[in-house]
Amino acid sequence: MIGLDLMAQAGFNPRESVTLWENMQAATGGGAPPEWMATHPGQGQRIQGLPGNMDQAVALYEQARSNGRTPNCPRPYST
Repeated sequence: MIGLDLMAQAGFNPRESVTLWENMQAATGGGAPPEWMATHPGQGQRIQGLPGNMDQAVALYEQARSNGRTPNCPRPYST
């Protein structure tokens, strides 16, 4: 999964990707167009595919962190 590898190379912990997609699924109420109309995999498919790619992503993440790569993202504002 390209996105998982990219986030790991940027210094984001890929283990958090499952939680991210679970939150995305909850935020949309699980609603999505029919699979045959979708341009991207649905959240459920993404969540199911993440564990199979996690070892490679974790290795990329550890390499990025050992090279000093740390994301610099502001925390979202609370309402």
